Amino acid sequence: MRKFWNWARDADTGVRVLTMRGPISDETWFGDEVTPGVFRAELNEGSGPVAAWIDSPGGDVFAAAQIYNMLRDYKDEVNVHIDSLAASAASVIAMAGKTVEISPTGYLMVHNPSMMAWGDSAEMQRAKNMLDEVKEGIINAYEMKTGLPRDEISRMMDAETWLSAKKAVELGFADKVMFEGEPQDAVSLSFSRSAVMNSLLSRCKPEKDTRIILPTPAKLEEKPVPQDETEIHHTPKDVDEPPAVESETPPDDRVDTSVLMHRLNLISH
Repeated sequence: MRKFWNWARDADTGVRVLTMRGPISDETWFGDEVTPGVFRAELNEGSGPVAAWIDSPGGDVFAAAQIYNMLRDYKDEVNVHIDSLAASAASVIAMAGKTVEISPTGYLMVHNPSMMAWGDSAEMQRAKNMLDEVKEGIINAYEMKTGLPRDEISRMMDAETWLSAKKAVELGFADKVMFEGEPQDAVSLSFSRSAVMNSLLSRCKPEKDTRIILPTPAKLEEKPVPQDETEIHHTPKDVDEPPAVESETPPDDRVDTSVLMHRLNLISH
């Protein structure tokens, strides 16, 4: 058995936190008495409100149905938070919350149940009949939460409908978009780019030059030669010229401004 759920407790509020990530069970709960029993025991061994966080593409419809029932039957309040995705069977579990909040970047997806079947035409017909009844059960959960007409929900499932956060609230699948209405700090929204800009520009400012430059010997003063004078005076051979001393200048490791601005443009995109 692979557990797709985890329990914790919020240290600040004391609320029990149920997290469901990934597929809803990698094996069907149809005919399984052990796994549902484990979930039920863990749910009921504690007390207090539960915050259920869902991020799942769906999975076994029978597991989803049992979890839905257990959460609805729980002795305290259950509030659901759709972290990023509640699709297929996971959307059924989401309907168990007294309140359902969805991330502004989250999605909810509803579609028809499906299954693998093998056999003759009679076997195929039995599979179809089963899927039709399972669909009716799923519609029950959606209808109780949204209040939408059953035929409208059925058409949405036939079309495999994806709902954004605002659309999910509009149709009643969710009650609120997370963080909506909370005050935003306008300064913090522009801080990131300003911080990068200030950091880069500060590197472009000339710094105090602390390098030590070796003194070079003064050049010999040259006597100006009149234009009509053609005689060239050579330095006597017996007079040694002072050797030229090259200044030891450390390499300049400062970055050119244009290069920094180019990097900033790359970061901002």
